[in-house]
Amino acid sequence: MNTLPIKLRPATAWRTYIGGSLIRELHNNIGTKDDHFPEEWIMSTVIARNSGREDIVEGQSIAEDGTPLIELINNDPISMLGAEHYKKHGTNLGVLVKLIDSAERLTVQVHPTREAAEKLFSSQFGKTECWHILGGRSIGGEEPCVYFGFKEGITREYWKKCFDLQDIPAMLNCLHKFNVKKGDTFLIEGGIPHAIGAGCFLIEIQEPTDYSVRTERVTPAGLSVPDFMCHQGLGFDKMFDCFTYQGYPKTEVAKRWCIKQKGNTIIDYSNTKMFRLEHYFTQNAQITSEGLFSGIYILGGSGNILGSPIKKGDQFFIPADCDSFQVNGNVEFVRFYGPAL
Repeated sequence: MNTLPIKLRPATAWRTYIGGSLIRELHNNIGTKDDHFPEEWIMSTVIARNSGREDIVEGQSIAEDGTPLIELINNDPISMLGAEHYKKHGTNLGVLVKLIDSAERLTVQVHPTREAAEKLFSSQFGKTECWHILGGRSIGGEEPCVYFGFKEGITREYWKKCFDLQDIPAMLNCLHKFNVKKGDTFLIEGGIPHAIGAGCFLIEIQEPTDYSVRTERVTPAGLSVPDFMCHQGLGFDKMFDCFTYQGYPKTEVAKRWCIKQKGNTIIDYSNTKMFRLEHYFTQNAQITSEGLFSGIYILGGSGNILGSPIKKGDQFFIPADCDSFQVNGNVEFVRFYGPAL
């Protein structure tokens, strides 16, 4: 059975940091204030993990007719995801995509590798992720930047001491700092400590979990972070098992994890087996599924898909069994795929 692209509603999730006005601006909602909904989750079957909000389902994508994407997948997983993906991963997409607009620096954090996620969370997925910078803004006179990767010589003992003392300057000094500009791309593998700086506007593609181990007990804006949001249920000692303590000089970190875009390809399976991301500035783009599911997000321009108008901020899930179709018009969009099979 051949299927059509499925238009999805925007999905937001509460986070400990503030931002989001640039995302709302993308949806033509101008002049809003930054708040605790600084992310838009795209093609998502994942529920956000937030202490005190366990009864609220946030972050999951819903089709325009009101049906959750996960329900559509469960009803026809082979048509939606492809037989090979379904055989390997079941109904799990294996990927999650987000827009992130940070009006403050995110807390220093780490996500587990697949091996650590299986051991610590009984999960088949960790949270390797990739950031592709779409733009940004100056916050408090500071230009956008990111922090990631331990410097040489950082031990578990010293890192835990920084946490116990809540010495935030010392924590940040353990990490490499990179100023960012539109078009920069960073691969953040599981186990690598990191923090997105204030003023970053980016698209993130990641493994489909929300396991974030945080080492700051108070956010830069002064919000207290609950214990669970720090250790994710692991406890304040075991959470340090999530970090990879191998350090590198900054030039080596850049060589390993600063990705150079090749044509429309931002990141592909030669960089990581976890996901694939492409960025297009194009006219009348032909979209074929080739038996793989994917998604697209419209960043700019205007046009139509199968006769229906599209605008920036629109997003679509493209089933594995989808007929070929055309994105008509002059359109900027990103296309994203799940893990290599």
